Amino acid sequence: MPDRFFDFDRVIDRRGSDCSKWDTLEKGFGLAEEAGLDEPLAMWVADMDFQSPPCVAEAVEALAKRNLFGYPGDNLAYKQAISGWMGRRHGWDLDPDHIVTTHGLVHGTAQAIDAFTEKGDGVVMFTPIYHCFFRVINGMGRRLVDIPMQLDAGRFHLDREAAEAAMTGKEKMLIFCSPHNPGGRVWTRDELAWVADFAERHDLLIVCDEIHHDLIFPSAQARGVQHLVMAAHFPEISHRLITLTAASKTFNLAAGYTGNVIIEESNLRKVMARHLHATGVSPNIFGMEITRAAYTDGAPWLDALLVYLDENRVLFEQAMDDIPGIAPIALDATYLSLIDMRGTGLSESQLDARIQQGARIAANHGPSFGDSGLGMRRFNLACPKSRVEEVIKRLQNAFSDLQ
Repeated sequence: MPDRFFDFDRVIDRRGSDCSKWDTLEKGFGLAEEAGLDEPLAMWVADMDFQSPPCVAEAVEALAKRNLFGYPGDNLAYKQAISGWMGRRHGWDLDPDHIVTTHGLVHGTAQAIDAFTEKGDGVVMFTPIYHCFFRVINGMGRRLVDIPMQLDAGRFHLDREAAEAAMTGKEKMLIFCSPHNPGGRVWTRDELAWVADFAERHDLLIVCDEIHHDLIFPSAQARGVQHLVMAAHFPEISHRLITLTAASKTFNLAAGYTGNVIIEESNLRKVMARHLHATGVSPNIFGMEITRAAYTDGAPWLDALLVYLDENRVLFEQAMDDIPGIAPIALDATYLSLIDMRGTGLSESQLDARIQQGARIAANHGPSFGDSGLGMRRFNLACPKSRVEEVIKRLQNAFSDLQ
């Protein structure tokens, strides 16, 4: 049983702490603190309103006490911690030498696009998908090949026919999200096998974002849902596979800006390493140390967290399902609940009026994940249960005329 000692019920006021999630509500959503109005609630950015595991603070304190901050030279312990975690949690026998470090996974994705594609090349994505990928592809002058997924019975499914029809021979890369963000799907072996075969037949390099792979709900695991690391289960495509992982989502370490870019094929890895070296990229000691500490000693905290997140998920999904015209997308993983509001018949601006201006809640806008996200909003459930309950109450009031 997980240790319930960790206090996830504690409400931590993050306002004024240089916190993107809470300190940009007025700029990003028009939500300012105003007398007589409800406090604005941040339910958007994918970081948690929980403190990280105690072992992380202890590692930072030890660094500070040493008070030596020169250039780091030995990252073996950090890489061995990553490898050990992948073996224990995912059955992945990962060689530490296959790990290349970047300043987070958006940065890692951008570096991979820059290293392995040219301007005008097609980059394939199944949408809706993590919004930052659009920014990177468009900003680097690549051509987005947008393949909308099918939504059936509250779950997203890959549209295989649409994917095949979209290929022209000029596509070079597939960015794939496993588990899926924002839909929370854990893909089946059959689905992953099709992705692997699709990439092989169309000669696509796969950049597989597995950043949420530690966040599989206990209830989903009880149903037999299992995240399959693509690199471990489909070694035959190692020559065209780049895997992205990080401790940031698992242990709430986003500010460490440390991403694990894992490349088993030596030629691909050399190209990526040369590119990072040429662009002046090297890991920082704080990011490496908090990653090492979390992967070494953070498992009890994570096990307790997953139970708590699952409880939040059940609470939120049941409440949303009771509002006519609103349907939660069934989550296997992540702490990000995508809610389908298309059944209300409301426009994007009308949804904003109810959720932002009315309920004073900041949630991610569905269209930021692609056109197939129209009419949807994503809510971050990695917060104390009391806040989830308050959000539920406000949303029920905001849509009370539909009930």
